[in-house]
Amino acid sequence: MSSQKQEVVKRLAAPDIMKRKGGEPIVCLTAYDAPTAALLDEHCDLLLVGDSVGMVVHGLPNTVGVTLEMMILHGQAVMRGSRRAMVVVDMPFGSYEGGKEVAYDNCARVMKETGAQAVKLESGPTVPETIAYLVQRGIPVMGHVGLRPQAVLTEGAFKAKGRTDDERLRVMAEAEATADAGAFAIVIEGTAEGVAREITGAIDTPTIGIGASAACDGQILVTPDMLGLFGWTPKFVRRYADLRGEIDRAVGTYAADVKARRFPAEVETYFSKKPAMP
Repeated sequence: MSSQKQEVVKRLAAPDIMKRKGGEPIVCLTAYDAPTAALLDEHCDLLLVGDSVGMVVHGLPNTVGVTLEMMILHGQAVMRGSRRAMVVVDMPFGSYEGGKEVAYDNCARVMKETGAQAVKLESGPTVPETIAYLVQRGIPVMGHVGLRPQAVLTEGAFKAKGRTDDERLRVMAEAEATADAGAFAIVIEGTAEGVAREITGAIDTPTIGIGASAACDGQILVTPDMLGLFGWTPKFVRRYADLRGEIDRAVGTYAADVKARRFPAEVETYFSKKPAMP
C-alpha cells in the first residue's frame, strides 16, 4: 500500500457559484463523457451535462427527444471524469412540467444515480413554482431563461429573445421569478445585450450567458461548437479549435496508410517469442 496520501480535491458546489456574483467570471462548458470532462475539469468552474447531447452526440434534430435515461447515463460519465468542477445535469423535456411532485421524483433520481451537484430547468411561466418546491426540499437548481431550446416546437425555430419591449418584459419577469424561487444561477441564452445586462444588474443570482453578451457573471458554450467539431456554428460561438479539420486529416491519413499497407508497421505488430536457448 502506498504511503503517499491521495490528493483530496474539493468539488465546487452551489454556494461557491453563488459567491461569484459580480466577481471573477464563472467559466462553464458542456460535457457529455468522461474523457472530455477530465480535460475540461481543470479549467472550468461548472460542467453542464446539457440536453444538447441529443443534438451534438445522438444526432437528434432538437432537444425534445432527449430522455431521462440519456441524461443519467451521460451525467454518470461526466462525474467519473471530473474531480473539481461542479456538475449540473439538464432535466429533459417532459421530466418536470407535469407537476411539482413528478419533478421532484425525477430530479431526485438524477441526483442519486449520477452524484451530480444540481439540476437545470428551463424556466417557463409555470416553472418558478416548481423550482421553489425543489429548492425547499434540498435540490439545487439552475434556471434557464431567454431562448429556451425545449420550446422550439411551440416557437418554430431557435430565435434570439429580448429584441422587442414585450419580449424584454417577459424575459425579465421570468428571470426575476426564477431568482426569487431560489435558483443558485440562471443561464441566459440568445438574449439581447441590454436585457442580459439589465437582468444581471437586477438580481442577486449569478447569470451565465450563452449568446447573451459579456455583461453576464459567467459564460457557457457547447463544447463541440467551440472546438469546431461541426461545419456550422451559431453567431455567438467563437471557435477555439478546428477539430473537424484535424479529425478529417487524421482519418484520411489513416485510410491511406491502410490501403497502402503502411499500417500497421513492424513497430505496431506482435511477433512470436523466440524459444529460450537450452
